[in-house]
Amino acid sequence: MEQLAKGTFTVALKPLAFEGVDTTARLGRMSIDKELRGDLTGHTQGQMLTGMTETSGSAGYVAIERVTGTLHGKRGTFLLQHFGIMDRGAPSLRVTVVPDSGTDELRGLTGEFTIDNRGGQHSYELRYRLPPA
Repeated sequence: MEQLAKGTFTVALKPLAFEGVDTTARLGRMSIDKELRGDLTGHTQGQMLTGMTETSGSAGYVAIERVTGTLHGKRGTFLLQHFGIMDRGAPSLRVTVVPDSGTDELRGLTGEFTIDNRGGQHSYELRYRLPPA
């Protein structure tokens, strides 16, 4: 049965060196650290790769984050994979739980993580499934 976890988070992004690439390539790398509150509590650590274009409002990014925390009372870790596109200002983002990445009480976790950023406040919804105990 699909379940829903909701909450808020703060995020810290820090630029990192992107080695071996010409600076005119418009590529970037950042660390991602989140503090999660709500039905999923804990923190994440990860990295993001970005690519900018010459067209205003068009770009792409991919990222991997390791989540460590508690989801509706169950402890463990899992990975989130991001795939984001900006097409002339129109955003598209998919964040998915990496299959078989759950540990401890989150083993077998699958799902989709959505992010909302209204008025500078970040919130999330995680629609997920866990195998029967």
